[in-house]
Amino acid sequence: MARTRVRTARIVSLLALSAALPLATGCGGDSSSPGTGSSGATAPEAGGDKPVVVATTTWEGAFAKAAGAEDVTVIVPQSVHHAPDYDPKPSDLAAVAKADFVLYAPFEPYAAKIKEASGSKAKLVEVTLDNDPAKAGAEVARLGDLFGTKDAASRWKAGLDTEVAKLNGELKSAWPGGRSPAVVSQVFTAWAAGLAGATTVGTYGPEPVTPAQLATLSAKKPAYVLDNAHMSTGTVLPDAGAKQVRIVNYPGEDLDLLAVYRNAAAELKKAMGGS
Repeated sequence: MARTRVRTARIVSLLALSAALPLATGCGGDSSSPGTGSSGATAPEAGGDKPVVVATTTWEGAFAKAAGAEDVTVIVPQSVHHAPDYDPKPSDLAAVAKADFVLYAPFEPYAAKIKEASGSKAKLVEVTLDNDPAKAGAEVARLGDLFGTKDAASRWKAGLDTEVAKLNGELKSAWPGGRSPAVVSQVFTAWAAGLAGATTVGTYGPEPVTPAQLATLSAKKPAYVLDNAHMSTGTVLPDAGAKQVRIVNYPGEDLDLLAVYRNAAAELKKAMGGS
């Protein structure tokens, strides 16, 4: 509750600053914002085909880039592992004020209020953040339709399919004893189990594992636990003999979503004893 009150107070402060925003954005000075992207660009003219996109995190930003957006600015620094905890700064308003689209996730409570505080006419777009290849491909296609970049989104989807098939083949070749390993996944890392062709015997989270869950999951005798690097609660099954694999969902500053799949595959291969 205290965190919520602090964040609410922060938003109130942003709203108070919104009246001064036209003066700030009308100047020719530096209007860069934290994160990644060409933050100095202005919104396209009517009929333009290069939308200006502001994304709350690198995850939404990577979806936008995959869909064909070239002008993408990220608000929440990559160093903030839990985006809902981020307190927006006045400098974030300038980026949002110029945007055609503002992308956010439903678990991020501040996006709509940032848009309101900035006076932006941008379209607020809720993004389903799931790295399951089928769901990610569908979301990128949806954004491509929205941005008017369908061809770019289609090309990315083809690249995703090729990359996932390649990584899946490599991981299956690394299965210990040639058999699909049993895994327990945090609810937001289930996609990594699918990438490996692993057999999911249980899930947990996003809350910490309870003693009852611990007993149930340990009884499944998983070989691996796929932990969420951004919501880790420490060792999940300490006495089960399972290797814990750290899975990262958020892309880096280059907004390369395919790198998330490659990195997960590398961690899984290492855990399974591959090179």
